[in-house]
Amino acid sequence: MEINRNITVAVAGAKGRMGQEVVKMLQDDPTLTFVVGIDPKIAGQDVGEVIGGKPLGVPMMNSLEEALRTYKPDVLVDFTTPHHVYDNIRTSLAHGVRPVVGTTGLSPEQLAELTELSTQSKIGVIIAPNFAIGAILCMKFASMAAKYMPHVEIIELHHDRKLDAPSGTAIKTAEMIAETRKELKQGHPDEEEIFEGARGADYHGFRIHSVRLPGMVAHQEVLFGATGQTLSIRHDSINRESFMPGVQMAIKAVVNLDTLVYGLEHIID
Repeated sequence: MEINRNITVAVAGAKGRMGQEVVKMLQDDPTLTFVVGIDPKIAGQDVGEVIGGKPLGVPMMNSLEEALRTYKPDVLVDFTTPHHVYDNIRTSLAHGVRPVVGTTGLSPEQLAELTELSTQSKIGVIIAPNFAIGAILCMKFASMAAKYMPHVEIIELHHDRKLDAPSGTAIKTAEMIAETRKELKQGHPDEEEIFEGARGADYHGFRIHSVRLPGMVAHQEVLFGATGQTLSIRHDSINRESFMPGVQMAIKAVVNLDTLVYGLEHIID
């Protein structure tokens, strides 16, 4: 169903680091209207919240169910936690609200179930492990390279407050690589890990490494090796503003979808 008027948007996790960036983006886009924020840190309902030094001018609530029922937004943007995202998407679909989700940690089984719910209800959903356009290009380039250079390892680096490992971006990158890469088990057949986990997680015969350190935001490097040469494809998000053009794009795309789309690469030109 195409929506020509301004798109009304609720933000789950509005007081979080990503949520605050989403709120600022919504306030700066005249085609999007921020109608309610949801965050468990709010005691009941508060209309005096300030984010980024700017008064919100809209209510903040601690109940997603009540917020969706009361304000009936077109879209819910979710940047919460892996523990809440699955239930939040189900609640959003039950209220006829289209979710745009940047929270990672959903299992393949949960994704399959949510895809079925979205298709049955004809309500669009966009779930993206990463909303940075450069990160999407990194995934695409890595998938292209893996066809010709199947020896590959992924190193993803994030801030130390991130709960899931490997990151959703690394998992999505690995899935895209596996689609084009000739499957083989890398490394010396007699290699031995002196410390368990030193070689990283094994995914279809290649490795994924997760780094968690303060001072980082979101970074990924995909390393390829072949006889006499190496190839490195790297993306760095220096700040959380880097994700906002992708979030903005997804909000405007999801209102015209009638099923679940996993990965921003499916909606970019």
